[in-house]
Amino acid sequence: MALTIFILRLAISILASPIYLLNLLGLWSWLCKKMFPYLMVRLSVKYNEEMVSKKRELFSNLKEFAGPSGKLSLLELGCGTGANFKFFPPGCSVTCVDPNPNFEKFLIKSIAENRHLQFERFVVAAGENMHQVADGSMDVVVCTLVLCSVENQERILQEVCRVLRPGGAFYFMEHVVAERSTWNYFWQQVLDPVWYLLFDGCNLTRESWKAVEKASFSKLKLQHLQAPVSWELVRPHIYGYAVK
Repeated sequence: MALTIFILRLAISILASPIYLLNLLGLWSWLCKKMFPYLMVRLSVKYNEEMVSKKRELFSNLKEFAGPSGKLSLLELGCGTGANFKFFPPGCSVTCVDPNPNFEKFLIKSIAENRHLQFERFVVAAGENMHQVADGSMDVVVCTLVLCSVENQERILQEVCRVLRPGGAFYFMEHVVAERSTWNYFWQQVLDPVWYLLFDGCNLTRESWKAVEKASFSKLKLQHLQAPVSWELVRPHIYGYAVK
């Protein structure tokens, strides 16, 4: 299987050589940062339609982690276009963090469409270094379809723990690598290098549950599922929450 994967990867890389050249010149990354928010607007709508029941299930108990005042302070890591806003409870105070500043205008539109939330600010930062967010200042951190593309999952989760108050919760929903000896796993291995370029650093082959399990949470509720989404390659998912 390894030889077949290598040969197919090589063939696809040859076909995608113009993209690799642009990436080598530094132009592809610049173009992705500009165009990726437009792509995500379309993809997030479709994903939410297909995952609406799972997202409602995931976020159903967010209110339980509200602070002593009864108000929920929530940080969304890798907020993108604000596709999760409609699943957050009324009165929730939302801080958004994303490394791509080009998402801001889409966030403004999502904020206008979700008046039940109190928007605090948009912080342009990588999740590995959220120094603009104070220690222990958040009741909840939300992260969906983000761990697939970050540079350092362990560092991200350290930062999540830092900004969460004691007893706060980290909510996640991520696509992950498929089980070995499946066709899905095979094609994930074949297409991963090109997928990484086409989808702004997204990896198909990450075992993100391992990083979450190793993080310093006191309680973890994690489930694996085959998500009811159109693209077979990203059907293997994990979702759940962890308590600091």
